[in-house]
Amino acid sequence: MRYRYTKGFFGGNYFRPRLFTDAIKLLVSINFGIFVLQTLSSQEANAFRFFGIVPKDTWSQLMIWQPFTYLFFHGGIWHVLINMLVLWMFGSELEMMWGRKSFFKYYFLTGVGSGIVTILFNMNSQIPVVGASGAIYGILLAYGLMFPNRLVYLYFLFPVRVKYFVIFIGVVAFYSSINPGYSGVSHLTHLSGMVIGFFYLRSNISLGLVKRFLTSQVDEVKRKVKKHRQEKIDEIRREVDRILDKINEVGYDGLNDEEQTYLFEASKKLSGNEDRN
Repeated sequence: MRYRYTKGFFGGNYFRPRLFTDAIKLLVSINFGIFVLQTLSSQEANAFRFFGIVPKDTWSQLMIWQPFTYLFFHGGIWHVLINMLVLWMFGSELEMMWGRKSFFKYYFLTGVGSGIVTILFNMNSQIPVVGASGAIYGILLAYGLMFPNRLVYLYFLFPVRVKYFVIFIGVVAFYSSINPGYSGVSHLTHLSGMVIGFFYLRSNISLGLVKRFLTSQVDEVKRKVKKHRQEKIDEIRREVDRILDKINEVGYDGLNDEEQTYLFEASKKLSGNEDRN
């Protein structure tokens, strides 16, 4: 039995994800869990026909769940490994920027949306389409727009700026979509994920996400500045306390010129800070 799958690719990037964020952890766990179950069941062909996208059956048999469920089934160990690796590497930072809810919304919008486009352009096809790469290509498009000058080490060897990398895979997906051949890969699904992601990220919703990210960065800078200012004030107060203790022991005349000057300047700084507070 033949089937098409949304093929991923192998790459790395300059940003190193520090941990599994909530959405990434859940998606990776579900995808690997389902892959193990489909492999152990020895019923992959039936699972692909029921849970993958079979365009003709989606409408004629009313299998309307397929544009969602196809995202969680993969055509082999390398298929799921590469897709999940790319999801982790490029999706982690996006989730940290957007938040879990907004990341899920974007992931399923591009994934389910690309599945629906695949159905519309292949209404009579009975070849199952499986894989998360529609959503993965949407993630890559988003990363390219957010961090265009980041370096991606393709195959861990060749450095390429993300914007050129995304343009390249977009051109390949477009060309392969109009000349599909018999590769067994649903290039239309890849391209659809990128196109849907592009228009979504250019909408007012995406601007809100970017604004929220920038606001959080400004708040973080303000917090650090405030913390640094407070540390400086605490340092001044400790030195003033030391000088005052010395005055109690030897009197004001016992201070050297540097200590007298410091006490005078510190009193002005501290009084000015109290006025601002």
